[in-house]
Amino acid sequence: MQSLVAITPLRLTLTASSTTLSYSLHCSFRFFPFRSNCSISGFIPLSLFLQPPKEQRHHHHQISSRSISSRSMATASANTIIAPYGSWKSPITADVVAGAEKRLGGMALDGNGSVIWLEGRPKEAGRMVLVKGPIEPTDVPSDITLPEFSVRTLAQEYGGGAFTVYENVVIFSHYNDQRLYMQSIDGGGSPVPISPEYGGHVVCYADGVVDKHFNRFITVREDHRESSLNPSTTIVSIDLESGSLKEPKVLVSGNDFYAFPRICPEGKRIAWVEWSHPNMHWDKAEIWVADISKNGDVCNRICVAGCDSTLVESPTEPKWSMQGELFFITDRKNGFWNLYKWIEHNNEIQPLYTLDAEFSRPFWVFGINSYDFIHQNGQATLIACSYRQKGKSYLGILDTVLGSFTSIDVPFTDINDIITKDRCLYIVAASSSHPSSIVKLTLDGMELKVVDLTTIWCSSSLDSLHFKPYISLPEIIEFPTEVQGQKAYAYFYPPFNPLYDATPGEKPPLLLKSHGGPTSESHGTLDLSIQYWTSRGWAFVDVNYGGSTGYGREYRERLLGNWGIVDVNDCCSCAQFLVDSGKADGEQLCITGRSAGGYTTLAALAFSQTFKAGASLFGVADLRLLKESTHKFESRYLDNLLGAEKNFYDRSPINFVERFSCPVILFQGLEDKVVLPDQARKIYMALQEKGLPVALVEYEGEQHGFRKAENIKFTIEQQMLFFARLVGHFHVDDEISPIHVDNFD
Repeated sequence: MQSLVAITPLRLTLTASSTTLSYSLHCSFRFFPFRSNCSISGFIPLSLFLQPPKEQRHHHHQISSRSISSRSMATASANTIIAPYGSWKSPITADVVAGAEKRLGGMALDGNGSVIWLEGRPKEAGRMVLVKGPIEPTDVPSDITLPEFSVRTLAQEYGGGAFTVYENVVIFSHYNDQRLYMQSIDGGGSPVPISPEYGGHVVCYADGVVDKHFNRFITVREDHRESSLNPSTTIVSIDLESGSLKEPKVLVSGNDFYAFPRICPEGKRIAWVEWSHPNMHWDKAEIWVADISKNGDVCNRICVAGCDSTLVESPTEPKWSMQGELFFITDRKNGFWNLYKWIEHNNEIQPLYTLDAEFSRPFWVFGINSYDFIHQNGQATLIACSYRQKGKSYLGILDTVLGSFTSIDVPFTDINDIITKDRCLYIVAASSSHPSSIVKLTLDGMELKVVDLTTIWCSSSLDSLHFKPYISLPEIIEFPTEVQGQKAYAYFYPPFNPLYDATPGEKPPLLLKSHGGPTSESHGTLDLSIQYWTSRGWAFVDVNYGGSTGYGREYRERLLGNWGIVDVNDCCSCAQFLVDSGKADGEQLCITGRSAGGYTTLAALAFSQTFKAGASLFGVADLRLLKESTHKFESRYLDNLLGAEKNFYDRSPINFVERFSCPVILFQGLEDKVVLPDQARKIYMALQEKGLPVALVEYEGEQHGFRKAENIKFTIEQQMLFFARLVGHFHVDDEISPIHVDNFD
C-alpha cells in the first residue's frame, strides 16, 4: 500500500509518560484602564502588555473603514520594507510558537495560602507539572511534581480536575497508570498511591474533594473495565487510611455522566451534577443534593434544578458557602448562565442577579471554577465572579443580599477560573495584548477597587516579551449571515509587522479559523500561533459561528440539527464580508480548523467554493464513522447536532469528494480516540485518487491535540508553506523544507 504519511525528520515515537492533554480557555479582549490607586507589581512586568503599538491603537473597537493597503501606506516610513503580503520576515518563529506557550490545567490554594497550579510544558513533550508559586516577588516557583510523574487524567478524554489540594497535601492523577496519588506539598518524599492498580488506562478519576469527616476522597470515576466504548461513570469514595488500597466505594450511580461532587462544610450533605444521553451537559442537566448517613452512604436524594419538565436548563458548578447554603449557575428562563441560590426549606431556587450574559462556560473539562465566596466576619454574602457578554469578559463582586453587581476594572478581557483568599482574588486572565496568566488582585476594604495587581504565572516565557511590537490586535466584527436579520461574530486580525508594508494596491491573503467543539468559542486573546501568520503578512479571522458559546442558549442552539450548514455558511459569509470590506484578497482565502473545526473546514471545501485551500487538524470526514467509534462523552452529541439519520450521510465530506476542487493538507495524531486516524486516511486517499493536491502528516504518540513542541512547530510551518506554494505563490522568508504534496510535486 502506498504510504499515507508525509514522513518528516521530526516524527518521533513518544512514550506514554511524555504525552499530555491540556486546554486553556480564553476569552476576548477588552482594554480596561487601571484605576489611579492601583499599583502594578509582579514577577513579569504587566505594564509591558498594557499599551498596544502606537500605530494600532485605533483597532480596539471596530473594523477600520480604510482598506488594509491604505492603512499600511499611511503608516509607511523610510525604514519600512515594501514587500508582498505573506512574504514578510518575522521574529515570531514556529519555534517560538511551539515552545513559548505553557498550558494551564487549573489552580488552587494550599493551607498556607500559596498558589498551586498545573502547567503543561511543550518542551517536555507536554508533561503536566504541579508548581508551587512564590510567596515573595524575589522567590522562585518550585515544582511539586517529580520528573517521573505527569499530572493528567483521561476522564472523558478531555480531562480536567486532575488534582485536588487540601491543606498541605495534593491528590492527583498520574498519566501513566491513571491511578490517584497523594503527596505532601512541602515535606518532600515520593507520591503514595491511594487507588488500586488496574493495569494501564482502564480506570480514570477527576474532580475530587476531600471528605475530612470520613477521611476519604470523593471523586468522579470512569471505569472501562467492562466496556472501552461505554465505560460506567459513578461518584465514588476512596479510603485515605495509610496503606489502604481498597476498591473504591460507589456512592452515586445510575446515570450516564456525573461531575462536581461537593461536600457541605458540616459534612452532612453532598451535591453533584448529572446528565444522560443523548444530551451534552449544556443541553440539559440536573443538580441533586443528598444526605450523608452515619456510615458515609448517600441517602434521601432530592433534585434541586433541572427536573422541572416545563423548563430546559443546564445547571452547573454547585458550591456550598461556609453557612451551608448551596449556590450554582444555570441558564433557565433567560437562556444565559446566571447565578442562583437554593432555598432549602421549600426546595425552590432564587436568582441572585439576572443578566443576558454567561457566568460560566460549557462543560468540556472537569474542574471549572467560575466564582468563589469572599468571606467577611464569618459570612459569605459577597461572590467574586465574572461574566461574558458579546465577546468580552467582565470581573466584579456580586452582593447576594442586595442582588447588585459591582464591576472591578482590570486590564483583561478573558477571565476564567476564580479563587479567593481574604481580600485577594486569584484569576486566570488574558487580553489581546496580555497572554494567559494567573493574576493576584488585592482589593480595598470595601472589596470594590484593586489596590495591588501581581502577575504570578504567565503562559509566555520572558523571551517572548520583545515580540510586542509585532502583535496584531483583534477587532470584534459582526457580519450578516445567510439568515435574514441574523448576525454572527468574529475576531479579525489585520496583517501587521512594523518593518514591512505591502505592495501598493495589494490585499492580503486570509486564513479563516473555525474553532473546535463545535459548542465552544474563540476568544480574541494573545495567541502567538495567530501572530505567526499576521506578522508575515496574512490577515487572520477567528469565527464564532452560530452554535458558539458565550452568546446565550438561543445562539448556541442555532447549530442543533444544522451542523455542517450553519457553521459552514457563517464561515463563508465572514470570509466574503472581509473581501467585500477590502480586508482580504478573494483569490487567496484559506480555511483551517481542529477537531470539529476540521470538520467545518472539510465541509466548507466540499459544499462551497469560497476557499482556495484548507488545513484540517484531526478533523472529521465521515460523520457516521465518528458516531460509531468516538468516546462515550460525545457518542450521542451528533444526535442533536445532525438530527435525522440521512444527515449523517448528506453532510459527510467523504461522501462528496467529487465536489472538492482545491488543495488540502491533513494532520493527525495516531493515538487519537476522539477522531480516529481512519478519518484523515479515508479523505486523504479519496482526494489523492481524485487528483487534487493533498498531503497527510501523522504523528506517533499524539492524541486529540498536539502537545509535543516539535510537532506543533512542524504543523504550523507546513500549513504556512502549503498555502504559500499552492495558493499565494509567494516566497516564505523562513527556512522550511516542504513535505511532498501528492498530485503537485
